[in-house]
Amino acid sequence: MKFNKLVRDEIPRIIEDTGKWCRYHIAGLDEYETHLYKKMGEELDEFIETPSYEEAADMWEVFKAICEFHRLDINHVKSEALKKKMKRGAFKERIILDEVNESR
Repeated sequence: MKFNKLVRDEIPRIIEDTGKWCRYHIAGLDEYETHLYKKMGEELDEFIETPSYEEAADMWEVFKAICEFHRLDINHVKSEALKKKMKRGAFKERIILDEVNESR
């Protein structure tokens, strides 16, 4: 079975521990970036299909990897998120902006 997808670091060992064989390679930076975004899309699709802590944790792990790839400290990201929430709010009120006009 062929995959060509980004997997967690321990997956090759886990596969081999079951007596199976797997082939893999270490992605270059461009390939890694492409696969990170693809993986985030996969994880988001899985979460949409089955919202759960497990699927949310998968998205979180990929998000952290994306931040690290771009040299963004996750604690700084959390701090910026809090600042933005304090200044502009969150998404709890379910507000959908339909239109903005220059005059009333």
